Amino acid sequence: MRIDSHQHFWLHRHFDYPWMDKSNSVVYRDYLPENLKPLLRENNIDQTIAVQASPTLEETDFLLALAKDNFFIAGVVGWLDLESVHFPDQLEQYCKYSGFVGIRPAVELIDDIRWLVRPSVLRSLQEIAKKKIPLDLIVWPQHLPSVIEMLTKIPDLLGVIDHLAKPNIQDNCLQPWKTHITEIAKYPGLHCKLSGMFPRANPSIDISKQVQPFVSHLLRCFGEDRLMFGSDWPVCLTSSDYKSSIEVIKKTVSCHLSTKVETAIFGGNAIKFYRLDGAEK
Repeated sequence: MRIDSHQHFWLHRHFDYPWMDKSNSVVYRDYLPENLKPLLRENNIDQTIAVQASPTLEETDFLLALAKDNFFIAGVVGWLDLESVHFPDQLEQYCKYSGFVGIRPAVELIDDIRWLVRPSVLRSLQEIAKKKIPLDLIVWPQHLPSVIEMLTKIPDLLGVIDHLAKPNIQDNCLQPWKTHITEIAKYPGLHCKLSGMFPRANPSIDISKQVQPFVSHLLRCFGEDRLMFGSDWPVCLTSSDYKSSIEVIKKTVSCHLSTKVETAIFGGNAIKFYRLDGAEK
C-alpha cells in the first residue's frame, strides 16, 4: 500500500487561505479529487492524507466530506481551534468521524513564534496527547526551539514535522536546523515528512543534490521508521510536478532504499502513524 502522507484540496474563493498568493495562477484555482486521481494512478499511489490548508472548521468539514466520497483519501488532518475553551468538546466531536486522523494548527501563520507553549495551547496539546491523536506541525526553523520546549512539557506527544520544518535548502543552511532536529528526534513519538522541499530549493540546480545533506541528517536522526513521503500537491506544482516529488526522495535515500525501507517511507509509516485501519482493505 503506497500512501502520499501530505496533499491538499481547496476551493480558492470559498475558504480563507491567508498564505495564498492571488497573483500566482498555479495556486489560485480550485484543486479537487478529480484533479489528483489521474496523478495517483500514473505514479502507483494507492491512497492519500488530505491536510488542511485553511485555518477554519468549515474547511475541515469540507475535507471530511471529500474523504467520505473518495476512497483514495485514507484520512483527513484538519484544523481545530487549540486556543478555544471549547477545544475538548470540538476534539470529541471530530474524533467521531472515521476519516478524521489528525490535527494541524496553522503555526506558520501565527506571529508569536512561541505560540506552541502558550498555556491555553499546551492544555489542548495535552488533550491531544492523552487521546494519541497525531499532530502535524507546519513550522519554520525559527519555531523549532518552541517545538523542543513543547516536547519537554508533553514528551508523549505523537507528532510529525511537515516539510522538514522548511529549512533554507537553497543556501544549504544546515545550522541551527540540524541541531534542533537532532533534539526533536530524541522523542520517539516525533516523525518527519519528506515533503515540501522544492519551494525551498534553487530550481536551476539538481534538487536531489541540494536536499541530500538535509535528508541524510533526517535518516540518521529518525531512521527509516519515522519518515514518510508527502507530495505537498498541489503546492509542489509551483516549482515542479507530482512525479518529481517521488523521484527526489528515491534519489536522496537510494543508498538506504531496500524494498523494506521503500515500503515504510512510501506507505507503511503513514499507516502506523495515522492509524489507517482501513487503508489495506
